[in-house]
Amino acid sequence: MSDIDDGRILIGGQDISRLRQTDLRSLIAYVPQEPAMFHRSLRDNIAFARPGAADEEIHAAAAAAHVTEFADQLPDGFGTLVGERGVKLSGGQRQRVALARAILRDAPILLLDEATSALDSESELLVQDALWRLMDGRTALVVAHRLSTVAGMDRLVVLDRGSVVEEGTHEELLAANGAYAKLWQHQSGGFLGESTESARRHPAPGAGPIGLPGPADPAPNGDHRTSSHAHTRTRPT
Repeated sequence: MSDIDDGRILIGGQDISRLRQTDLRSLIAYVPQEPAMFHRSLRDNIAFARPGAADEEIHAAAAAAHVTEFADQLPDGFGTLVGERGVKLSGGQRQRVALARAILRDAPILLLDEATSALDSESELLVQDALWRLMDGRTALVVAHRLSTVAGMDRLVVLDRGSVVEEGTHEELLAANGAYAKLWQHQSGGFLGESTESARRHPAPGAGPIGLPGPADPAPNGDHRTSSHAHTRTRPT
C-alpha cells in the first residue's frame, strides 16, 4: 500500500522492494473491516479474488465461509445482484463474502484487519472453524482490539500510539503484567489465569472468533484507538 520509512520487509528471505507489485500482491489475501462490494452478482463478488475460478471452487469457498446459509435465501441465489457497495447484504454477510474471497485466493499470507467486527454472535460461531482452517499453514497477520479471541496466536505484538510496547506469547505477556495484561484483565473481567486453550474454547462474552476480535471495547480512557494490537500466527508451508 505504501513504502516503509526505514528497515526492510522480507518474505521468504527476499526484500519485497525488489518484487514486482503484482507478484507481491499475489502472495497476500486481505480481509478488511469494511470489504468493498461491487454491483455484480454474489458469485462475481466472490470470484473477484481469483478470476477464472471454477464454479465448484467458488461454491466450496462460499460454503467454508458460511455464505451459502444466506445465499440460498436470496431471490436468485449466487446470481443475485448485491447492489452498490453491497447494500442488499448486511455487514456480517459482506464480511463473510470477504472471507470467502480469502479462502478462494488461497494465498500464503493472510492479512485480517478487524475482520469480524460486523459479525453478530451467531455469525461469529459460524465462521470460527473456517477462520482457523484458513490460517492453518499460512502466515497470518491479525490486527485486533478484542484480546480474548487472539490468545492462541504464536506471537502477539502490542502497539500503543504507533510504538511497539510489548511482544510475546499470550502467557508471556500476562506474566509480564504490562499493558497487555492490564487490558486483558479489563476485557475479561479479571480472569488472568485463563489458559490459552480455555480462551480459545470459551471466549469472553461478546468476543469474536479466535484470532479475529469483534468490535473494540473502549480502552480505560474511553479512546477506542489508543491501543492497537497486531497478532501473528505463523505455520510452515
